[in-house]
Amino acid sequence: MRNATSTLIVSAVGLFISAAIGIAFADTIDKQEFAQIQQGRYLTIVGDCAACHTLLGSGHDFAGGRPIETPFGQLLAPNITPDKETGIGAWTDDEFVNALVKGTGRDGKRLYPAMPYTYYTKLTRDDALAIRAYLNTVPSVRHLVKSNQLPFPFDLRVSLVEWDALFFKPGTFRPDPNKSAEWNRGAYLVEGLNHCGACHTPKDILGGDKTRDALHGYALQGWFAPEITNNSPRGLGDWSADEIVAYLKTGHNSTNAASGLMAEMIMRSSSHMTDADLKAVAAYLKDKPSQKDNPAAAKPDENVMKIGAAIYADECAGCHMANGKGAAGLFPTLNGSAVVQQSDPASLLHVVLRGARSAATDGAPTGAAMPEFAWILNDAQVAAVLTYIRNAWGNAAPPVSAGEVGKARHALSERAD
Repeated sequence: MRNATSTLIVSAVGLFISAAIGIAFADTIDKQEFAQIQQGRYLTIVGDCAACHTLLGSGHDFAGGRPIETPFGQLLAPNITPDKETGIGAWTDDEFVNALVKGTGRDGKRLYPAMPYTYYTKLTRDDALAIRAYLNTVPSVRHLVKSNQLPFPFDLRVSLVEWDALFFKPGTFRPDPNKSAEWNRGAYLVEGLNHCGACHTPKDILGGDKTRDALHGYALQGWFAPEITNNSPRGLGDWSADEIVAYLKTGHNSTNAASGLMAEMIMRSSSHMTDADLKAVAAYLKDKPSQKDNPAAAKPDENVMKIGAAIYADECAGCHMANGKGAAGLFPTLNGSAVVQQSDPASLLHVVLRGARSAATDGAPTGAAMPEFAWILNDAQVAAVLTYIRNAWGNAAPPVSAGEVGKARHALSERAD
């Protein structure tokens, strides 16, 4: 009887210990899964996935349907919620990872490079799976999206085989052993998940990156994403690393204010990045020298400069000051501004003709607005004031013609955003 009792006691203790170990193990798994999901949430923000995959005003995050402009027509971003029929709920982990790093969807279907797999290819598998783990937790939305809206023959995905052969170099990021850990982290973000070159690198006629001119600026969606090498005066050469961090964190620094597509990216993405990651991005960009000289700008017509100066005094100096210095954290500096001196004036034309609102973030919540002047200034007047701004106070950039203004006015009038 005593032996039986002892056996029962030992068995009970054993079961208790086993249960305790099982609970502890399950708790560990839950913590691991939670950590992966949290990491995936952060990486999804860093990659600014919502910018394409969330239709503005729809109320459904990641359900797709937002138009993506390409030089060949329009695509609609797909649904990436866990819905099994219209989203990615039925995808395997391998299929999801392949979409990010290889540019292939289910059944090996090639994706259009509007999905920046040419950059995401540098992601580690762990980071890709963390993103998948997070997306598995977002509300499932039944929303069927026909992504391919391109006209013939661009709607034929077979052409992507040749495109990938020309422009896609798959491969996980490899750290540079001669650089610091911070620099390598910045490279991993800029070249990979942040996919900065998708906007800031010029494209050729086939839509492929001109890698020799990486980060030298590119016109898209009515704006010009400026050069972000360490070039001066058109790049970040006159910005300190701290100013880059402040700009990405708040949308403002001592001389600049983000608007347009960049303001949206900052509000959705970079303003939520850790300070360590922002410093890493800044360290990497400050180490990216320009690979070409700044071409000499044509000397503007003196009469045009006089007309532009008068218009500036009447319409612009009240905010940007007579000396073009603006107001720190509120109205951007025009004097010595890299944005003002870009080779392509698209962003300046956009702001003057349609107005703009700067980014509003926790660190800089005001989000000052610039009114539109299309109703009060004709093409010649807009050209004159922009030519003046681009060449006053020591600035040097190509003059703007009335014809350029007219084309921009027409193009912007047809845009919904």
